[in-house]
Amino acid sequence: MISRLASLKFVAVLGCFLALAACSKKNTPDLNAGTGPGAAAVPGSEQDFTVNVGDRVFFAEDQSTLSPEAQETLRRQGAWLQKYPRVTVQVEGHADERGTREYNIALSARRATAAREYLIAQGVKGSRISSIAYGKERPAALCDAEQCWSQNRRAVTVITGGANQ
Repeated sequence: MISRLASLKFVAVLGCFLALAACSKKNTPDLNAGTGPGAAAVPGSEQDFTVNVGDRVFFAEDQSTLSPEAQETLRRQGAWLQKYPRVTVQVEGHADERGTREYNIALSARRATAAREYLIAQGVKGSRISSIAYGKERPAALCDAEQCWSQNRRAVTVITGGANQ
C-alpha cells in the first residue's frame, strides 16, 4: 500500500513538473526567430517602439505633470510616430494603489491626457492617439512599498494599429 501511494505521489509530482516545463517553454522567446531580447528590433515594429524609444513615462506621487525625463521619452515617441504615420496608439493612464478607485481613475485620466497632449504638441495628429484611464486596476508591480508604487504611477503608450509586424 505504501509503495502504491508513493508511486501515485511521484506520478502527480512528475505531472506537475512536466506541466510547468511546458508552460515555461511557451513563454520563452525564440532567439533564432528575431524576437528575443538579443535580436534586433524590426524598424517600425512594436518591439522597436518599446525597446528603442520607450513606451512608458512615470509620474511623481499625486501628480500628472510631466518630468523632464518623461518629456524626453515622449519627444522620442513623437519622433517615432512622425516617422511611421500609419501607426495609431492608445495612451493608458495608471495610478498606484493608494487612494480611492474614483480618485485614481481621475488621476490616471489626467496622466494619460498629459502624455497625449504632449505627443500632439510634437506634431502627432490627435486622431491617431486615443487615451484610457485604468486607475489602480492594472498594476505593473505588486507590493506595499514605494518601489512598486513608483512603477505603477505611469502612462503607457500602446500601439493599436499600423505597426510593422
